[in-house]
Amino acid sequence: MKRNAYIAAALLLAGITACNNEPAFTVEGEITDAADKMLYLEQTGLERIVPLDSIKLDEEGGFSFSVARPDAPDYYRLRIDNKVINFAVDSTEAVKVHAGLGNFATGYEIEGSENNTKIKELVLLQACLQERVNRVARSGLPIGIAQDSIQKIVTAYKDTVKHKYIFAGPNKSYAYFALFQELNGYMIFDPLTSKEDVKCFAAVATSMNNMYPHADRSRNLYNMVIKGMKNTRAPQVKPLEIPMDKVEETSIIDIPLRDENGNLHHLTDLKGKVVLIDFTVYGASESGARNLLLREVYNKYKEQGLEIYQISLDTDEHFWKTAADNLPWICVRDPQGPYSTFLRLYGVSQLPASFLVNRSNELSLRVGADTDLDAEIKKLL
Repeated sequence: MKRNAYIAAALLLAGITACNNEPAFTVEGEITDAADKMLYLEQTGLERIVPLDSIKLDEEGGFSFSVARPDAPDYYRLRIDNKVINFAVDSTEAVKVHAGLGNFATGYEIEGSENNTKIKELVLLQACLQERVNRVARSGLPIGIAQDSIQKIVTAYKDTVKHKYIFAGPNKSYAYFALFQELNGYMIFDPLTSKEDVKCFAAVATSMNNMYPHADRSRNLYNMVIKGMKNTRAPQVKPLEIPMDKVEETSIIDIPLRDENGNLHHLTDLKGKVVLIDFTVYGASESGARNLLLREVYNKYKEQGLEIYQISLDTDEHFWKTAADNLPWICVRDPQGPYSTFLRLYGVSQLPASFLVNRSNELSLRVGADTDLDAEIKKLL
């Protein structure tokens, strides 16, 4: 019996030793001025945030977490309340973080790899971008000028990130991180509607697929690229026949499309109101700020007879429904996406694009970058 007990104990000890020998990484450091605060370690999964560990900080603020090392590069974050520090783990065995509670998300110091230094740079760049866009949105500029300014700011940001972080190191964890940055809740790089953005995703997907072909992130990125290539490939366009009698009867080309609840809307049903027709893509990075500007205009003039008829060209229907559900005006979607027949009928070659329709249901004005939208709406009201 004693012999069997010794064997069982030896086997148990061997099992514990084997578990302890599992490759792991540590995250340690200190957070100042955060006594009694809860610090959480979380994995940034493909579909959700996964809680891994937590600790209640004392006066000194020291902490240490140990987690099984992933088979392929993966992404994690330290969180206090709603403030987060993002970092990546690949072959790294130790990540050291020093931060204060006041500027936890931006003023931290991180050691362990070049990837995490670059990720911090990207976080700071994105924070600066968000601040600049918010400043323009609150500036009171005419919506056309504000929209044009935001577009230029975002384009310049994307050019910088593309060349300094994505194409410069497509095999690096920070390049993958750069692809999924957001502005006002929307992806800055949109692989579903932009050919140029698909190229960025393809560069990183190729590198990841070569190095980690069986990783979930590699497969997910590859699928996004394939879908993006299909979406941005120009389809065969059939000759378009416009019923001219309908154009003469209504003085405008109707846009019959369904809203997020499946209800069919007609532009011609809005006769008697001043209508802002707006062709847009909710998935575009500047869309959130632009809709804030439109909301100000809508709230100001809706009681006087203004309606917004917003046509989404998003290819992701679920994303569109979620975004449209929070907007107070008429939101419809064309399933043809960027190859919508209505884009050609209205001569739209670049998004977003807007038009004003008078109370007689006649097209009055194409909104440009220099258009004073407030003044033009007042004229029609």
